[in-house]
Amino acid sequence: MELLSRTCNTERMNVERLVARIFVALGGLFWVAAVFGANFAYEDKALSDSLGSALIPLAITIVALAIGWFYEVLASLLLTAGAVGVIVYGAIVPWDNLGIWITMSAVLIAPMLIAALLFMLASRMQKICTLEEQAT
Repeated sequence: MELLSRTCNTERMNVERLVARIFVALGGLFWVAAVFGANFAYEDKALSDSLGSALIPLAITIVALAIGWFYEVLASLLLTAGAVGVIVYGAIVPWDNLGIWITMSAVLIAPMLIAALLFMLASRMQKICTLEEQAT
């Protein structure tokens, strides 16, 4: 099976990195817009308060991208821990409505796990390419 092959494929590694970063960036932009919109439109907060609240997911996204840029395994672990944290939070709160679980799974849990998997696969391919380079 080529997916688990142990040969260096830099094109696949670069695509995995790119898609993982895009998942993190687009997810962050979605949550910035969602937090701003919820505060400004639904809770009638002032523009400055809404923008201030939207800075929190923006900061988290920037930190996640920075970590993922240099430390892919750590980013993978943090994204997985974040997804597990959302599930635990949903169980503790509790989210009784199935619609909330479906929405959170679609817009937060699944993208975090997909990005984590892609970061881990890119890291694995980097190790394979490094080992192949050292062997020659």
